Amino acid sequence: MGDMQWKEAILQVLTGQVDPVHYTEIAEMIFQQGLKKKIGATPPASVAAALSTSIKEDGDKSPFERVGNGRYRLRQVAGATQPAKTTTTTPTTLPADADEPDAGLINAFGMYWRREFVDWTLTNPKLLGQQQVGSTPVEIANQQGVYLLHDRREVVYVGRSKAQKGIGERLRAHTKDRHNGRWDRFSWFGVLTVKEDGTLDTNTGKTMGLDILIDTMEALLIEAMEPPQNRKRGDGFSAIEFIQVADPKLEKKRKKALLAELGKGLD
Repeated sequence: MGDMQWKEAILQVLTGQVDPVHYTEIAEMIFQQGLKKKIGATPPASVAAALSTSIKEDGDKSPFERVGNGRYRLRQVAGATQPAKTTTTTPTTLPADADEPDAGLINAFGMYWRREFVDWTLTNPKLLGQQQVGSTPVEIANQQGVYLLHDRREVVYVGRSKAQKGIGERLRAHTKDRHNGRWDRFSWFGVLTVKEDGTLDTNTGKTMGLDILIDTMEALLIEAMEPPQNRKRGDGFSAIEFIQVADPKLEKKRKKALLAELGKGLD
């Protein structure tokens, strides 16, 4: 089907959609429908940027309109026949320059990553994640923020990483200290944004107000503890979640070790 530009792909995905679609879902649909061959490391961010640029630069001539937090649809044209609505309410169109909700201090995170998917024997272990299936894996070992060690689903330790030591180095240390046999998974919450080329933006920074601090603290606790009475995420928490990707060299290393063991058995 060729490699469409983001705007063209978004147009095709939204055509015929009855209800507004979140930009993260649009990115997934573009990949599933094969509209773009290369979607990069941050497809949701690329979709959001294309939508925002079109609305801000083209105004009423833009084919898109934003009707909620991160949700978009094709612009309603007067006199045009629209598909029958499946919902009873009609979203209110937001101003073209309406900003997305502030993600607070956290810009990226990963939940319940598996310890066994990382080769901790390396000095700089690879902690690979991707925003969605098909996107370019991102190395987050140098991410800064806080992390949790889990024994199954129970939190057994909370730690932090700063500019001097990234999350990867801090986690590797826990494979050699007193926590070594006490965790099999980990979660992380990073303050550095991930750029379109998949690298971390070490210049990430913003003025921290009290409201942002409180929102972030609430969001972290909700995400980490998953309390049953909280029906939604913390207010303003729009950080991008990354799903784990196993280090591809780790599996090769295990296969070589297995072959070596089998070879010994034949001697």
